[in-house]
Amino acid sequence: MLLTSIDPFVQEFERQFDRLARRAWNNTGDGGSVMPLDGVRRKDDVLLRFDLPGIDPDSIEVAVDRGVLSVTARREEELSEDDRLLVRERPMGTFTRRVYLSEHLDGERVDAAYHNGVLQIRIPVLEKAKPRKVEIRRGDTKAIRA
Repeated sequence: MLLTSIDPFVQEFERQFDRLARRAWNNTGDGGSVMPLDGVRRKDDVLLRFDLPGIDPDSIEVAVDRGVLSVTARREEELSEDDRLLVRERPMGTFTRRVYLSEHLDGERVDAAYHNGVLQIRIPVLEKAKPRKVEIRRGDTKAIRA
């Protein structure tokens, strides 16, 4: 996969850390991640989709630094002075999600768009990482008779 390290130790550490982080987050009662992500590898790029419902598009920041894609978004409090909060299940505040990009992705040409509560990020695959057909040369070798 183009989004993770190929080092088995690092992969296992990240998997266990993510599992523990999800368990700790779910104990707060929200039932899931604040910024769920889907990643799809296509022919010429990788497409990431982040669910960010109720987020002001002006509060979203996308940055790439040394092979790490960071997405930060903020959901503000919507209560007036006279409102009394009865139930809070929607998390508020600033949320960040980081994705490690492989060296086969072009971090210089990342494209982002936000529509209907979904942030869509497209990361092109470098030309050197795209599948290619290798030509097989035929030599003038002769069969050896025994």
